[in-house]
Amino acid sequence: MSARPEQIDVVRQWVDKADNDLKNAVHTLTMGEDCPLDTVCFHAQQCVEKYLKAWLAFHAIDFPKSHDLTELAALLPDNRVVPLSTDDYVSLTDYAIVTRYPGDWEIIHRTDAERAVTLAQQVRRAIRAMFPREVADGQ
Repeated sequence: MSARPEQIDVVRQWVDKADNDLKNAVHTLTMGEDCPLDTVCFHAQQCVEKYLKAWLAFHAIDFPKSHDLTELAALLPDNRVVPLSTDDYVSLTDYAIVTRYPGDWEIIHRTDAERAVTLAQQVRRAIRAMFPREVADGQ
């Protein structure tokens, strides 16, 4: 698939933002005992969301302003591109919606945050591998 230059620019912007979220998540995990695990999970979710949106933008598929990863994944032209299960999408989506604000939500453990980062890294690898050189080389 050959994308238009302006389309490539938009896709690269999504990828840059996604990568920044992943950098934040990975770096924050290095804080040890003082690590805000909810923030790690939030940034991991944001990375996945933005990579899904980058892939949709690359295919010129309109998508809603939504943090719901299940909803976004349903729009993917080939759902096999992303190695996540429905349960993964649901748990990551909760990190974008439920944990952003004060309230009554389950405690996030370090293993949850590490898992969220691992999922984000898997999505990043899978989608970047599918991009043509004109997208991937811009990174």
